This record gives sequence, C-alpha cells and structure tokens, in this order.
Amino acid sequence: MATDKTARTDRLIADAVRNRLGREAGYREQALKIYPWICGRCSREFTRQNLRELTVHHRNHNHDDNPSDGSNWELLCLYCHDNEHARQLDAEAARQAGINCIASQTRASATAQPFANLKDLLKRN
Repeated sequence: MATDKTARTDRLIADAVRNRLGREAGYREQALKIYPWICGRCSREFTRQNLRELTVHHRNHNHDDNPSDGSNWELLCLYCHDNEHARQLDAEAARQAGINCIASQTRASATAQPFANLKDLLKRN
C-alpha cells in the first residue's frame, strides 16, 4: 500500500513538472519572438549560440500570468535574473524584520554646486 501511494505521488510530481516545463517552453518561445535578444537590465546581446543564458522574467513574479502580448515578461540574462530575485528576497526579509526599505534608501540631495561660478571663469579667458 505504501508503494502504491509512493508511485501515485511520483506520478503527480512528474506530471506537475512536465506541465510546468510545457508552460515555460510556450511563453519562452513567445517572448523570444516578441522581444529583441537583449537583457533588459545590462543590455547584453545574445545570439543563437548563447541564447540559453537569456531567461524570461515575470514582472509580477506570477509564472501563471502569461498574457500573449508579453506585458508581464522581460528578457534578462542569468545574472540579472538571479539579481532580481535576490533583491526580492532581500526586500521580503527586510519587510518581515520591520525595516522600511524605501525610507532607508532616501538620501539627502546633493548640495554641492560645481558650476556655480562657471560663467565668471569663462569670462576671464
């Protein structure tokens, strides 16, 4: 009986993985047809030889939200894609720790005025 449950669980997992891979293949192919083969963050360009390093990122992080116009997708290289997800994990951890990320990123504006007397300097020459 335990083997029957295990076999059934294995089938369910295999089916879920197969379905996910099928969905991914569908939206990846669509995204590669819609968008130029350039990383949306670092602007690295891709060719057929290295296209496997270009991923489809879901802007709203919902992998089931795949509109045919590609409005929820952006092409990112592996490195930028990993960075995007790491930033999301960091933001979630900060939120759980009670840290307001937006407030901590607020910086005082620059007060230096390097060109304040440029007009006077140009007049001298």
